[in-house]
Amino acid sequence: VLQDCGADCAKFQKSELEYKFNKKALERPYTSKHSWGKTYGEHKRHLEFSHDQYRELKKYAEEVGIFFTASGMDEVFVLVFLLLLTSCLGDLLNNTCFFKKGIKSSRPMVISSGMQSMNTMHQVYQIVKPLNPNFCFLQCTSAYPLQPEDVNLRVISAYQSAFPDIPIGYSGHETGIAISVAAVAMGAKVVERHVTLDKTWKGSDHQASLEPNELAELVKAIRTVEKAMGSPVKQLLPCEMACNEKLGKSVVAKVTIPEGAVLTLDMLTVKVGEPKGFPPEAIFDLVGQKVKKNIEEDETITEQAVENHVKKVKC
Repeated sequence: VLQDCGADCAKFQKSELEYKFNKKALERPYTSKHSWGKTYGEHKRHLEFSHDQYRELKKYAEEVGIFFTASGMDEVFVLVFLLLLTSCLGDLLNNTCFFKKGIKSSRPMVISSGMQSMNTMHQVYQIVKPLNPNFCFLQCTSAYPLQPEDVNLRVISAYQSAFPDIPIGYSGHETGIAISVAAVAMGAKVVERHVTLDKTWKGSDHQASLEPNELAELVKAIRTVEKAMGSPVKQLLPCEMACNEKLGKSVVAKVTIPEGAVLTLDMLTVKVGEPKGFPPEAIFDLVGQKVKKNIEEDETITEQAVENHVKKVKC
């Protein structure tokens, strides 16, 4: 499904529960309507894939031709997972010792920043950069679903300024695709979104996920925005030539100008003219020049009508 929608990578997440939670956390009663067990531990054990299942998923991803990764949610699985495939670090940012173990690899890493501060992200950068420079940061707010006022896309710009030598991306849990598309327009190089086959399924994440048709729409929109980003150089483009020929403006005579007159600004104006003459940008260069023939009111000012050479400014 992901490949058909145009996604580049399928990402799961995996926890070794006894290493992520203590006993009391796993034994905590879990009575949510989304629960798959009486305790949080039973709930999580019901949902977790085994290592063999991850190997099967990796093999399938290779067969269909899509990249495969997973967020390591605790130090043990990160170390195991590094033996299997590309690492994506999620909830380890505040566990510095094991975080260092997980990043001593040349494999590319995607480091999400949900629930973190800028100070923490600076610390993470300083730890990671010497050990594995092949990483990126994602702006993320850990709420499901995420409300627009809590997205804070401007953090992308802050990350770009603070960490100019690494790619910056966006991990979104909002509904719809507009905010993720905006993140790309702001320069996000990686976009991560949750995907579900049915938003009405049991589990809070489904509401914050995209169904396949939405994912396909998002990918299409992102590819369009990537093309539209274009060049920072502002110039008249070949695609604009037809419009310029039809509607491009020239300097024209505001009044009748006799042969030998010295042009002043109050003699000139700008209109769409036939034939084409001096572009609007040249109007001040024409001031002080002598004309060598009579120019009728509303007539285009052409090079042939001006005695001295005036540089024509390109549109």
